[in-house]
Amino acid sequence: MLPVKTPTQVPIDLDEIRDQFPSLAATDEGHPRIHFDNPAGTQVTTRVVDRMSNCLLHGNANIGGQFKTSQLAGAIVDDARSAMADFVNAPSSDEIIFGQNMTTITLHLSRSIGRHLNAGDEIILSQMDHDANIEPWVLLARDLDLKIRWLPFDIETYEFDLGKLEELIGSKTRLICVGGASNLTGTINDVESICSMARDAGVWSFIDAVQSAPHVTTDVQHIGCDFLVCSAYKFFGPHQGILWGRRAVLEQLDPYKVRPAPAELPWCFETGTQSHEGLAGTGAAVDYFAWVGETLAGEAIAAADGESARRRHVRAGLDFLFVHEMVLAAKLVDGLQSIAGIKVQGITADEAMHRRVPTVAFTHDRVAPATIDKALAERNIFVWSGDFYAIEVIKALGLQDSGGVVRVGPVHYNSVDEIDSLLNALEDILS
Repeated sequence: MLPVKTPTQVPIDLDEIRDQFPSLAATDEGHPRIHFDNPAGTQVTTRVVDRMSNCLLHGNANIGGQFKTSQLAGAIVDDARSAMADFVNAPSSDEIIFGQNMTTITLHLSRSIGRHLNAGDEIILSQMDHDANIEPWVLLARDLDLKIRWLPFDIETYEFDLGKLEELIGSKTRLICVGGASNLTGTINDVESICSMARDAGVWSFIDAVQSAPHVTTDVQHIGCDFLVCSAYKFFGPHQGILWGRRAVLEQLDPYKVRPAPAELPWCFETGTQSHEGLAGTGAAVDYFAWVGETLAGEAIAAADGESARRRHVRAGLDFLFVHEMVLAAKLVDGLQSIAGIKVQGITADEAMHRRVPTVAFTHDRVAPATIDKALAERNIFVWSGDFYAIEVIKALGLQDSGGVVRVGPVHYNSVDEIDSLLNALEDILS
């Protein structure tokens, strides 16, 4: 999952990119909206809106019937599953499971995983994770008398020392849960190495890719994990949760389902009727990345063995967009560090921008995060303050009693000019 800097880069046509997102043209009393709230949820493209609208207008039925609208709904579900298989490079679309959101999916699946665990077994959790990849396992441990072991991160480098993970893995370890990228520090974690260590120990691995998926290519076969979860509304789609599970592992699990529900994958793990309009929008979000890769990324990327055209284009699109995001991240980090009193809570070295997503958190030595958040909102610059459910991160950084951090989250549709507007506003607010 660690991206590699592209040696040559076609200049990004930001106007053409932004034209895909109608909400980016909105203004309030003549002031443009500057969206740096993206880690909590991104804006959507016209194709997402159109695809969801088309579903509701022309395929609004349950699936499995012999009549036209049911058949159209079934085709929407099949396309979404195929699109997500391309997005994460799954061997089969039958390994793609949809749910309300990542948190709900994780809570649900944890119960099936728990049936394979015994009192005294151990789960390794990360102090860098969102609580959605922590509390479901803590609750499971409480219910089954399991032991939780914690993988810390270095509060100076904001990265893991995997030697500490090696020390934590033991004969009773059954599951390792870690995020692809932190939703607070922005660190991109070396999940390939983590999953390799898990496999060597005969341990299942569960990757929360909610924050990494919008920025860097996700390849479950390369990562080598057993489960990976993400959310479409973080990568320019609707509110929709997605799980990929390795077939050989999923087939060992007992799904919690109602009796009439199918017993086959992937249906057996999908509780109730899905949001078909959400699935339509999810497929459209994947197709947006493919459009970027095919039309804007310049040089064609050679297809890997067995790789579909859409997968190849998605990969090209994400790699292309991430180079622009590294530019934004470097500009933002450098600018923040030039303002007296600000401390960036994350990786700051220019040469290390490829090891972080552009989500940047900071604190100020005099002004509270919520005060900065509110002052920026008054200037129509949208950021967040607090802990963002990254409770263990805030505790490790010792910021739980001071209001957490301010989080600025540019994505590829943001501009260098918007970064400048933020920095100028901060200079004014903090002076």
